[in-house]
Amino acid sequence: MRSTIEQLNVKVFADGADRAGILELAKLPLIKGFTTNPTLMRQAGVADYEEFARDVLDVVNDRPFSLEVFSDEFGEMAEQAREIAKWGDNVYVKIPVTNTRGESSAPLIRDLVAEGVKLNVTALMTTRQVRTVAEALADAASSFVSVFAGRIADAGVDPIPLMAASVEILSAFPGLELIWASPREVLNILQADAVGCHVITVTHELLGKIGGIGRDLDDFSLATVQMFRNDAVTAGYRIA
Repeated sequence: MRSTIEQLNVKVFADGADRAGILELAKLPLIKGFTTNPTLMRQAGVADYEEFARDVLDVVNDRPFSLEVFSDEFGEMAEQAREIAKWGDNVYVKIPVTNTRGESSAPLIRDLVAEGVKLNVTALMTTRQVRTVAEALADAASSFVSVFAGRIADAGVDPIPLMAASVEILSAFPGLELIWASPREVLNILQADAVGCHVITVTHELLGKIGGIGRDLDDFSLATVQMFRNDAVTAGYRIA
């Protein structure tokens, strides 16, 4: 494994909806793009979707920024996608792989690609979905396919073989990039790089840990022991 984050080939996109965090991360050359979604925005207390998006895009206009539609009806999804795409040349519109009824978004994806909308198709978890989406995006000049490797792992399934297969599927489509989405630990960044993923989305919290990549484990062990000792002393713990 390579020793530092800067030496990796995989691109790191910051994933979150904390405005201050986004603007701070935008100062870092390491961060090659940004993603968010309605769940993250709700958790961050965003009340006005468009106001938040336009405000952030006024500053972050030089790297891909993915914003998601939230309708469950494909006709309205299309309208939302067209509107969101107008907010910036760097905007990629996130379209879920299906609606909540499990109906495929592939026809909508084809229509939006034909209109020149840049997409980030999201919430994929199977190679069947990857093939279907890749075929729908086949004519796209630039779009992303987000496979939720972290959630796959949450189901007790090793995501690495699936991600490797997804890399192979997308190799036939030069305009498409594979995103390793929903990582759970720093190791996932190295795994995404090793398997050949183009991008990994990393939460603001997890980004705070990437400085540990390549750290000497003996030193890390000692620092952990010191942390336990310091916290016990600070808390004033006593036994009899």
